[in-house]
Amino acid sequence: MSSASSRLSKSRYLSGLQCHKQLWWRVHQPEAPELAPSPGQQNLLAQGREVGERARRHVPGGELIDLPSHQQDDMVAATHAALQRDAPAIYEAWFLAEDTYVGVDILERTPRGYGVIEVKASNSRKPEHLPDAAVQVHVLRCASLPVERAEIMHLNPECRYPDLSNLFVREDVTALVEAALIGVADELAAQRAMLAGPLPDVAIGEHCTRPYDCPFIERCWPKTPDHHVSSLYRIDRKRALELEADGFATIYDLPSDLELSVIHARQVKAVRSGSMVVEPTLTKALTQFASPLAFLDFETVSLAIPRWPGCRPWQQVPVQFSVHAEERGGLVHRQWIADGPEDPRPALAEALVEACAGARRVVAYHAPFERDCIRQLREAVPPLAKELERIEKRLVDLLPVIRRHVYHPDFGGGFSIKKTLPALVPGMSYADLQVQDGEVATVELQRLMLRGAELPAGERAALREALLRYCERDTWAMVKLLERLRSLVADQLELF
Repeated sequence: MSSASSRLSKSRYLSGLQCHKQLWWRVHQPEAPELAPSPGQQNLLAQGREVGERARRHVPGGELIDLPSHQQDDMVAATHAALQRDAPAIYEAWFLAEDTYVGVDILERTPRGYGVIEVKASNSRKPEHLPDAAVQVHVLRCASLPVERAEIMHLNPECRYPDLSNLFVREDVTALVEAALIGVADELAAQRAMLAGPLPDVAIGEHCTRPYDCPFIERCWPKTPDHHVSSLYRIDRKRALELEADGFATIYDLPSDLELSVIHARQVKAVRSGSMVVEPTLTKALTQFASPLAFLDFETVSLAIPRWPGCRPWQQVPVQFSVHAEERGGLVHRQWIADGPEDPRPALAEALVEACAGARRVVAYHAPFERDCIRQLREAVPPLAKELERIEKRLVDLLPVIRRHVYHPDFGGGFSIKKTLPALVPGMSYADLQVQDGEVATVELQRLMLRGAELPAGERAALREALLRYCERDTWAMVKLLERLRSLVADQLELF
């Protein structure tokens, strides 16, 4: 008999489906640093738990198996006892068969047996949800439970707060799961045999990132030289592997007759020359940035279960902004941040209208994001809809100006502000900040808004300050990037 720590589980089985090598490391090196969840992953797990709890209200009257997750055998025994009590449903039911544990989010009694309901905190059913449900049905049937139905219960993108009566969609996937059951027993056996032996040899490939990025990808993928073909702008891994297999490992190796996009050709030229390429067309592109300018950046939070009027599951709700505005006396910085659980949008919209009042153009970096935020604010705050629409119409985007007209070898195939800023404005980056990227900002904003009252005053003030500095850096970065771009074509700009 295997020990609980070495047995398969639903999550282990799914990892093994993606890659046996990944599963071997997960089981034999459970303390591996790669398995420590990032702040973003921790946030998703926490919101997933909240969704799971909320889902039970839609299948009422059940009994919860409420034990610590590491007590698998106790959970199996408690589930067995609950089955004898004829409850209409069991939440977090646990089973063991074929040396494999599975947890069932909701086990629902049906007229002739049971239904397995797998709850997902996504807005739709995804292909990877089927093997998840299939291994549950397989193990339950091996444990002599008559399972006759399988469902995926996911969030409903049509749901709008405050009416959460339609928060979930239940999709019957019984027929799809019955088809997916073929091969489950063989795969479980193969995984068990593999785990009993040494680390398996698995070649790298598309499975390294499908359906999820493997946490151990750095162990398997060789360290690439500078300007490897995988750094070509937006190239997919498959195409990069094909080029490498053809003998073209780096951008320097690419044949002169290879068909390249305009951006790729500019990238290759910059890398091979070791210097920045500036197209003559940059001069005209910069004429749209007519002063006085306001530089705008939003930060958002995204909640699985919406909590403000009109919001849907996972909607990115603007809760913070930074604006650097050109005024007579020079640049003026204005900012706003939510730090409580109430709807932030009315106060944010009012502050935004005031911050952008004098601008002829409003500069963003990847403007579709800012445009979407402003449209949301227009819907949420009708009294300011006209003023917000005026801001939206004045938006100009700095990102495509760089992407279409400039390439610096240090961009590394990307045009995000984190890539372009240190290359074009040496000495400027995000490295000195406590919050350094958008994923962390989102998680920390959620903490400030929803749990800020629980934090010690000093910690809350420091968190607020760190978030303000991060958002401010985004707009100051745009100020400096535009300055730099104008300096590249200073002599031509005077002609316009």
